[in-house]
Amino acid sequence: MKNTHTRSGRPDVMTLLADARPDELDPAALAGSRRQREDLAHILAAGATDGRTARFRPSGLLRIGIRPLGTVTALAAVAASAVVVTTLDRDPSGVRPSASPQASSAAAGAGSSSPDRQGDVRLELLSAAKKAETPAAEGTYWQTVTRSESVDVVESAGRIFAVRDTSTGEWSVGVRPGTRSLMVSGLDAVTEPRTAEDDARWRAAGSPASAQAEVPGNEEGGTLGYRMGAHRPMVMRTDADDKIYALGPDNVSYQDLLELPSDSGELRRQLEALHAEDSGAEAGGGRTNYVLRVAADLVTMPVKPAVRAAAYRVMADLPGVRGLGRVNDPLGRAGVGIAFPDAFQGSLGSVEQRLIVDPATGAMLAEQVVLVEPSARARQAGLTAGTTVHYEATTRMSWGERQITVPENAQH
Repeated sequence: MKNTHTRSGRPDVMTLLADARPDELDPAALAGSRRQREDLAHILAAGATDGRTARFRPSGLLRIGIRPLGTVTALAAVAASAVVVTTLDRDPSGVRPSASPQASSAAAGAGSSSPDRQGDVRLELLSAAKKAETPAAEGTYWQTVTRSESVDVVESAGRIFAVRDTSTGEWSVGVRPGTRSLMVSGLDAVTEPRTAEDDARWRAAGSPASAQAEVPGNEEGGTLGYRMGAHRPMVMRTDADDKIYALGPDNVSYQDLLELPSDSGELRRQLEALHAEDSGAEAGGGRTNYVLRVAADLVTMPVKPAVRAAAYRVMADLPGVRGLGRVNDPLGRAGVGIAFPDAFQGSLGSVEQRLIVDPATGAMLAEQVVLVEPSARARQAGLTAGTTVHYEATTRMSWGERQITVPENAQH
C-alpha cells in the first residue's frame, strides 16, 4: 500500500506521538507505506510515551532496534503518521533513506576486498546456504531474541557527548490460525553515556535526565530527546488477520512465505520485482542493496529451509558485496563479515552496513552499522572510524509452542 503524505509545520514530536497513540493498536487497521509501518513500529516499540527516543530502522537498510522489518503494524493515527513523515524524515542514527549512495572510503582502503576475498565470501555464503537447508520441525510460534545497541551524539548545557541505548527484544510470530504475534521491546533497556569520558562530560553538564540529538535531513531539521537511565519494556501486537510479516512493500501471510521459490534465480527475480514495486524510492542504495536487505531478512523468517538457503545464494551472487573475512560479532561470536556495496552519508558521518554470518551453522548472527568517516560532531564526541553506531545480534531463532511472557510492567 502507498500513501501520499502531507508536509506540515514543525510539531513537537514526542508530544504529538504521545497524544496520537491510542491505548491499544488495532492491527487490522493497515494503512500507509512500508516506510510508515516501519517508522511507526520503531517509534511505538521504543516507548515514545515515556520520553524514550524513537529508534527506527531506515527503510532498505539495517534493522534498527527490535527487528521491525517484517512487522505488520497499524497506524496509530493520522497525526502520528504526519509526524513520522515530516519530522522524522531521517533515521535518528543518521542514515538518510533518500540519500544517494557514496563511494565508501573503506572500499578504497583497508576494508576493501581483493578478488580472493570476494571469492571467499561467496564460498562462505554458499556454505551457510548448505547448512541452512537442514530440515527443522515446524511449530506454532516462530521466535527470535535479539540484543541491540545504538549510539548517538547528544547535547545538554552546551556539552556534547555520546550515549548508548541498549536493550533486548523478543518477537513471537504465531503461524497457526487463531494465534497472535507479539513483540516485546526494551527488555532491560537503558540509555547511558557511552564511555567514561562521555560520563564525565554528562556529569559536567549537570547529570541531566535528558539530552537532545540533532536530526538533520529535511527542510526543518529537528531533534530527538533521550531520557537517561532505565526504561520500561513495550509490547505490541504485530499481526493483522492472517498477515504476519512485511516483505518488501507488501504484508504477507505464513502461506505466502511457504510459497516463496527455493530456486535462487527465481527468488532473486521476485525480490527484484519487489524493488520495482517499491519504486526503488526507499531502497537507500539501489536494487542491489534492496535485494541484499530483503534476502537477509528472509533468512530470519519462518520460511522453508530451502528458501533460506536460496536467500543465501542470492546474497552470494549479488555484485559489489564485499567480504570482510573472519570477524567476531558484537557479542564475541565468530563468523564471516559481509559489507553492503555502498556507504551512506548521515548526521554521524559516512556509515557502512554489515552482516555477520556463521557459515558453519547457517545462522545470521548480527547486523551492524559502522562509521566509515565520522562527522565533525561525531569526532567531537570521540567517535572514530570503525565505531559501531548500531548493532542487532540474534541470540535465539527457533520454533516454540508457547507464546512469550509479557512482563507485568510492559507498556501497551
